Amino acid sequence: MDRLVSQLDLPSSSTFSAAVSQGKTTESPDRSIQPPANLIHKLSAFNKFILYENKLRFYIVASNASDSRHRIVKIDRTSQTDVVIVEDDTDYSGKQMSNMLKMLEDGNKGSGGLGKARVIFGIAGFVKFTAGWYMIIVSKRSVVALLGGHYLYHCENTEMMPVPSNHKIERPAEEQRLVNMFKQVDMSKNFYFSYSYDITSTLQNNLTKPERFNGTKWPFNDRYVWNFHMIAVPLKDFPATGVRCPWLLPLIHGHVDQAKLTVLGRVVFVTLIARRSRHYAGARYLTRGVNEEGNVANEVETEQIVSEALTTPFYFPPAGPSTGEYQRRPSPQYTSYVQYRGSIPIYWTQETTSMTPRPPIEISVVDPFYVAASRHFDDLFARYGAPITVLNLIKRREPQPRESKLLDEYTQCVKYLNQFLPDEYKMVYRAWDMSRAYKEKTQDVISYLEDIAEVSIQMTGFFHSGAEPLAHCFYNNNFEENEHSRRSILLQNGVCRTNCVDCLDRTNAAQFVFGKRAMGHQLYALGVVASPNLPFDSDAVNMLTEMYHDHGDTIALQYTGSALVNRVETYRRMPHWNSHSRDIIENIRRFYANSLLDADKQAAINLFLGVTAERNSVLPPKRGQYQKWYQERHLQVLYNVMECSLALCDFVNVGGEFWAEYYRPLLFTSLGKHFAYSMNSTLKLPGKTLKDIAYSPFLPHSTHPTHHPRLMAGVRRWIGTYPSSQHGFSKKALTSKQEVLKSNLPSTDDPRSSAALAKRLLHPDVPVEEQTEYLK
Repeated sequence: MDRLVSQLDLPSSSTFSAAVSQGKTTESPDRSIQPPANLIHKLSAFNKFILYENKLRFYIVASNASDSRHRIVKIDRTSQTDVVIVEDDTDYSGKQMSNMLKMLEDGNKGSGGLGKARVIFGIAGFVKFTAGWYMIIVSKRSVVALLGGHYLYHCENTEMMPVPSNHKIERPAEEQRLVNMFKQVDMSKNFYFSYSYDITSTLQNNLTKPERFNGTKWPFNDRYVWNFHMIAVPLKDFPATGVRCPWLLPLIHGHVDQAKLTVLGRVVFVTLIARRSRHYAGARYLTRGVNEEGNVANEVETEQIVSEALTTPFYFPPAGPSTGEYQRRPSPQYTSYVQYRGSIPIYWTQETTSMTPRPPIEISVVDPFYVAASRHFDDLFARYGAPITVLNLIKRREPQPRESKLLDEYTQCVKYLNQFLPDEYKMVYRAWDMSRAYKEKTQDVISYLEDIAEVSIQMTGFFHSGAEPLAHCFYNNNFEENEHSRRSILLQNGVCRTNCVDCLDRTNAAQFVFGKRAMGHQLYALGVVASPNLPFDSDAVNMLTEMYHDHGDTIALQYTGSALVNRVETYRRMPHWNSHSRDIIENIRRFYANSLLDADKQAAINLFLGVTAERNSVLPPKRGQYQKWYQERHLQVLYNVMECSLALCDFVNVGGEFWAEYYRPLLFTSLGKHFAYSMNSTLKLPGKTLKDIAYSPFLPHSTHPTHHPRLMAGVRRWIGTYPSSQHGFSKKALTSKQEVLKSNLPSTDDPRSSAALAKRLLHPDVPVEEQTEYLK
C-alpha cells in the first residue's frame, strides 16, 4: 500500500463504501475447501468500476463480483498532449481499499478531495481531435448472452469526458464538428463486450488455444475490436503487461443473440455472435471489393454456439477430496460452427453520382495475378485453416450485364490461384445463380443449399468439446460403447466463405441454411436428437429462423441503412402477406440512405476507426510471389486433435472462477430478473402455453392444411349450383349445402381427435329447422 501511494502520489474517500451499493467492501466469508496449491486458479474478473474525479486526476477503482478484490488506477488531468496513466497491479481487499481511499481523500483536500463517486462499467478508450483527449466511458450496459458462466454485455450508453481539467480549444468550431461526426457512430447500438470472456475470438480458439496471445501486446483479436484505435494510440508507450488492465474494454461491432430450446425438460442454449471487421469497413457503395492489404468490404464472422446447460462453467467439477482427484474435466456440452461472409475480393466499384437505384458495376483495376485476392485467401488459411469453400451466389445471366461481370472475373481469380495450391488444399469453388433458381421455380432453393451445406460441414467439421455421447449407441440398439465411437473432441478446420453482390439478402438466407444444418449436427453431437436432420416449421427451426432474421437485419442496417429485403421465407416461397409492401419500403429506404447519407456515414466511420492516422503510419504491403502466393505454414493443420485436447484440459484447470459472477451469492436476486430465466425460448413463441413443455420442439407443424383446396372447391360448386335469391335459401338448398360440405371433409373415426375438433369448429352442424327459422 505504501508503494502505491508513493508510486501514484495517490492521495481517498470514506464515501467508497456508500458508492458500492451492490455489495459490502469486506472480504468474502466463504471458506470452502480449496484444492491443493499445485492446482492454480486465476482469480475472477473485475466487472464493477467506481470513478472519482477532481481537478488534477481521475481515480478508477475496479472490483470483482464478490467485492473481495480491488485495484486502483490514476489518470492525470494536467497534460494537454498525452494520456498519463499509472496503474497498480496489486490486489487489495475491501478493508485495505477503504483505508487507501481515506488516505487519498486526505491527500487531495487541496484540490477538492476525490469528489463524488460515480459507478461506471468500463472505459472504451481515449480519442483526440484538435486539442486535448476525451475519455469514453461505458455508463450503461445490459446482458445479452451467457457462455460458460461468462456474461456478454451490450453497450447501452457511453459518455465523452474531457481528460484535461482546463481543456483549451483553439478552434472550437472545428473541434465541435469532429465531435459531432464522431458521435454519428452510435456506440449504444450493436457494440458488445465481456469482462471475462474473449468475445473477439471463437469458442474453439478460446478453449483450445488459451496461450495464443502470449508474447503479444494485445490480449484480443484486434481485427474485430472497433475501438482498437482508441486503445492503441493513447497507450502506444504503455508496457505490454499493462494493456491487460481490466478497465479497458475491447468492443466488437456486430450482433449477439441467444435463445434456449426446451427439449422435454432439457435446456439447450443457442447463441449467435456476428463480428464485423474493422478493416475496410464502411458504407455500401463506398466500400466495395478488396483493398491492397487483402481486406474485403462487409467482412463478418458468424459463430453459432449450441450448448446444453448441465453445468455453468466450461468444465465439470473435480471428484473431490474423497477420491484425491482435483483435476477438472472439460464439459462435453459445448459446440460451435463458424461461417464467413465478405465482398468479392477483386477491385470493383459502383459510382453513385447518378441517381439510379442500381448503379452499374465497374471493375476498376484488372490484376492478372490477383495479388490482393491472394493476400485475402492466404489470410483466410492462416485464420481458419483448410479447406476453404467459396460459395458464390451472384447472378449468371442478366439482360444488362452487371453482376455477371464479377462472376467471370471471380471465377477466373479462384481458378488462377487454385492452380498453384497443392491438390489436397485447393479451394472448393461453387458458383450458383440463387436468384434465377428462385425466379424460375425449377428447383428447390433451400434443398439445394442444404446439400451444399452438408458437404461443406462434412469437409470442415465443427467444434465439439467432448467425445461422442453414449446416447448414439442406444439409438442403434447397442447398449455398449462401440469401438468405432468417437472418443476425442471435434475440431473445425476450414470455413465456408459465402457472398453475393452485397453479402446481405442471399448470403443471409444461405448462412441460415448452413446454420440450420450445423445445428442439427450440433444437437446430434450433444445427444439431444437421434438424427441431424431437423424439419422445417418446427419450433427449433422457427426460433433459429428468427435469430438469423435479426442477425441479417442488423448486418444490413450497419452496411446499407435498411433491413433485409428478401428473407428466408421468400426463398422458401412462403412470403408474408405484407412482404411485397415491406420490400418496397426497404428498397426506398436503402436507396435514400445510399444516395444521401453514405458520405457522412463513411467519414464518421473513418474518424471512429482512425483510418487516416493508421494509413499514414502503415507501409504498403510487400508484393508476394505470383505463383507461390501462399505461406506453407498456413496450409498446415491449424487445429490438431491431440494438441487441442491437452490445451483444453489445461484451460479448464487454470481457468478462473468467473462463473461466480453468474451466481452472485451475496446478492438477492428474484428469479424473474435472472437472465437465464427470462431468455427467449421455444416456449415463448406465439401461441405457446405451459402444456407445450411436454412436446418436442423438433416436430413440424402443418402450415399448409390439405383440406383447404377441397373446401374451396366445394364452396365454389355450392355457389354455382345454388344462386342466392332476394330473401334467402330454400330448405332444399340448405340441405344440399350440408351434403356438399360433408362430402368434401376428411372423415375420422375418433371424435376426440384434432381433425374432428377442427372439422366441428370450421363447419358447425346447425339443424335445418333452426336455419329455416332464422331465415324467416
